[in-house]
Amino acid sequence: MNGTFTIGVFDSGFGGLTVLRALLATLPHAQFAFLGDTARLPYGSKSRRTIARYAAESAQFLVREQGAEFLVIACNTASALALDAIRDAVPVPVLGVIEPGAAAARTATRTGDVLVIATDATVQSHAYSAACTVQGLRAMEKGCPLLVPLVEEGWVNHSVTAEVIRIYLDELMRDASAAGLMPDTLVLGCTHYPLLRPAIERAVPGGVRVIDSAEAAAEAAVRQFGAQVETPDAPKASEPILRCFATDSVEKFERLGSRFLGRPTGSVGLVDLGG
Repeated sequence: MNGTFTIGVFDSGFGGLTVLRALLATLPHAQFAFLGDTARLPYGSKSRRTIARYAAESAQFLVREQGAEFLVIACNTASALALDAIRDAVPVPVLGVIEPGAAAARTATRTGDVLVIATDATVQSHAYSAACTVQGLRAMEKGCPLLVPLVEEGWVNHSVTAEVIRIYLDELMRDASAAGLMPDTLVLGCTHYPLLRPAIERAVPGGVRVIDSAEAAAEAAVRQFGAQVETPDAPKASEPILRCFATDSVEKFERLGSRFLGRPTGSVGLVDLGG
């Protein structure tokens, strides 16, 4: 692909485009191949073994077919349940979104008490809690299942969405207080949630900092392999080169994808990875 370093980005659907959006801003001289496994979502309802197989197949497509030299797993469920399987499946460095989010929380917090909002599947994996424990933090997680469909409906600025966010955060703050926590940091543990960040920041108590795991993953990517991407002799594109693929619903991907990416996705290629 013309000699420019290629970063592969994978998600089970559209939300991971928020991670790609952050990567485009932080690594403008790379080129990117994004795959949304839309035919087999949601991953959260599948077994760990099935998730690992799906994620490995997607990773192999990006490496073998698109020449990706680095992979960013822009999917919280796959990062939580399949990161080792992905690393075993491909011969390139692999970065998930959970550890960077926890590391960013460690930098931000003063009390050491952190809140995490995510999908039910991610919360049930306790991956963020485990990653925060490694960072020396106490974490309380809460599933917020209504937020993803509200984002995909385009209701990011709707009063209904603001009320749902308020209810979830009020419940979470009460639970944290009852557990003796003094949280000052909230991690957005779902790649859909960055679109709701302004509404979430309006709803959190004063002094609570909101951490976008998409931005944290992009910053971790720069630290992990940015020097290789931005070498002086690497070809410099006038603007980031992007190719998007989906395993189903290409038209929906193009329509919704622009909301998450903040720019048109361009023509999305259809990929068949099997059942």
